[in-house]
Amino acid sequence: MKSVWQILAVVAVGAVGGQSVTAVKDDPWLSLLLGALTVVLSVVVYRWVVGRTEGRPVVELAREGARGAVLRGMLIGVAMFVCVIANIAFLGDYEVHGFGSLSGTLALVGFMAGAAVTEELMFRGLLFRLVERGTGTYAALVLSAVLFGASHLLNENATLLGAVAIAIEAGGMLAAAYAATRSLWLPIGLHFGWNFAESGIFGAEVSGNGDVHGLLDSSTSGATLITGGEFGPEASVYAILAGGLLTIVFLRLAHRRGTVVPRRRAERVDALATLPR
Repeated sequence: MKSVWQILAVVAVGAVGGQSVTAVKDDPWLSLLLGALTVVLSVVVYRWVVGRTEGRPVVELAREGARGAVLRGMLIGVAMFVCVIANIAFLGDYEVHGFGSLSGTLALVGFMAGAAVTEELMFRGLLFRLVERGTGTYAALVLSAVLFGASHLLNENATLLGAVAIAIEAGGMLAAAYAATRSLWLPIGLHFGWNFAESGIFGAEVSGNGDVHGLLDSSTSGATLITGGEFGPEASVYAILAGGLLTIVFLRLAHRRGTVVPRRRAERVDALATLPR
């Protein structure tokens, strides 16, 4: 029952925040403000509900080391997308036509920050963490990744390839990042860095969510397997490969740190969060 309350509380804040930011997307400053409020409220609500229902310190959102973890995640996310878009451009399938919209970029900061935080709290902080207790790390990673990919089938221009790509490159990678660090801050930073680089910097479409107006006015053309088609570069084979490789890296790191939870020892999961990162 306590898990239900946790999920309902975080989903409610995320839904209200997301709808609010979307409603004012044409006003960059208001979008930025509402995005920041969504981030703060989501973190506060998660800490309060989880701490109260589970009767423990919410170490996965500890303040100590949060800034550094978010920045490291952002750098990884941006670097990952730069590698993807560079490969697409190398084949002549990504073209920059000029500069885009600074105001649109500011609005995307708020929208992407709110989305990154709420989705990580829901899918890694709650779904992955709670399932991992009973099934172990690998089964929880697969289940949460599949559900994360499936949730993107609701987006505009959604495709089965796009959902599978999201499940592998994001659902698996972000769960592995959490398993390696036992902190949500690195996945949050990684999620934001990837999405903002994709839309806010390079002006590409994110997960089939329609046109975006980032710093660059750009377009993609060519084979869907390379560019991701209307879904965006996240459905590109390069994105799948990049996310898959990082998933392996994070899982190897988790093994070295001893933070992988075997199926029959899932009760260790919350204690692992206190290990040195």
